[in-house]
Amino acid sequence: EDLSGSITTPDVKLNLGGEFIKESTATTFLRQRGYGWLLEVEDDDPEDNKPLLEELDIDLKDIYYKIRCVLMPMPSLGFNRQVVRDNPDFWGPLAVVLFFSMVSLYGQFKVVSWIITIWIFGSLTIFLLARVLGGEVAYGQVLGVIGYSLLPLIVIAPVLLVVGSFEVVSTLIKLFGVFWAAYSAASLLVGEEFKTKKPLLIYPIFLLYIYFLSLYTGV
Repeated sequence: EDLSGSITTPDVKLNLGGEFIKESTATTFLRQRGYGWLLEVEDDDPEDNKPLLEELDIDLKDIYYKIRCVLMPMPSLGFNRQVVRDNPDFWGPLAVVLFFSMVSLYGQFKVVSWIITIWIFGSLTIFLLARVLGGEVAYGQVLGVIGYSLLPLIVIAPVLLVVGSFEVVSTLIKLFGVFWAAYSAASLLVGEEFKTKKPLLIYPIFLLYIYFLSLYTGV
């Protein structure tokens, strides 16, 4: 007698969280042979889905607020300027220094490396001098303040292009920019702990920004 019939797929169900899900024959075979780990799916780690700016620890609002604090250093404006010193960051000052370098190019690409070098080692000099004078300040704080305080020199750069032919006016604008930058940096770095020694720190800060300006006008 002829034998006929059909073999049906075993109805294997898997209980996941109270719901029964039908498994395929291949899935059942892998589980029976001890290869069920191949079917496991890892949950997405929320830490891997962070935005790029958050991954790099870049806070644009914080950088924008610090820029305003530096450009408007008058206490009467109501800005909490100490945040520039007490909450230092790296990307904001670096962006300001690189932008100042690009403004200072004029076809002389060596100026970029000079400005970055002076920023790093000039800040180190100010830091060491501040520590010797008894100031409680970190190198990262000095690096951030000196970098952000280049903004006034960036502001006067387009003005110098317009009045460059007028030597007296150009000199006055340069002095104004240097005083603006030096005052902004010194008011953040020179605290009450220096007392009568303040000029010993303000003077090298002023000279540092004069050197920055000389790099802008030509190496």
